[in-house]
Amino acid sequence: MTDCIFCKIANNKMKSNTIYEDEKVKVFLDLNPSTNGHMLIIPKKHYQDIKDIDSEIILHSIALIKVTLFPLLKEKLHCDGLTISQNNEYGQEIKHFHIHVIPRYTNDDNVHTYNKEILLPIDDVYSKLTNK
Repeated sequence: MTDCIFCKIANNKMKSNTIYEDEKVKVFLDLNPSTNGHMLIIPKKHYQDIKDIDSEIILHSIALIKVTLFPLLKEKLHCDGLTISQNNEYGQEIKHFHIHVIPRYTNDDNVHTYNKEILLPIDDVYSKLTNK
């Protein structure tokens, strides 16, 4: 896609702070990080979201996090943990599949917020998902 910002980054038509790159993916620092070292993994080929991406790219990305990125973050930035997230449709700002790799630190105050008032009882959710 010609006007996709992540396609431009993947094809080196736009600058990024690239941490890792191979024939399938590119990993670069998020310009709006949640914590120090917050990275994005993008496939070099354009996929909009999880519905159309090749599963092999997802597996490749998760292995990359496990074997390369998390150890790098632990060694160089001394993070205490890791949050991995991926948005689809609602909440997905850039319509190019990407995975957030967010180092966590004991003092980062990075919390997931939610509206408890709209949460259904867990038994109701279970019933809806399982028809039980």
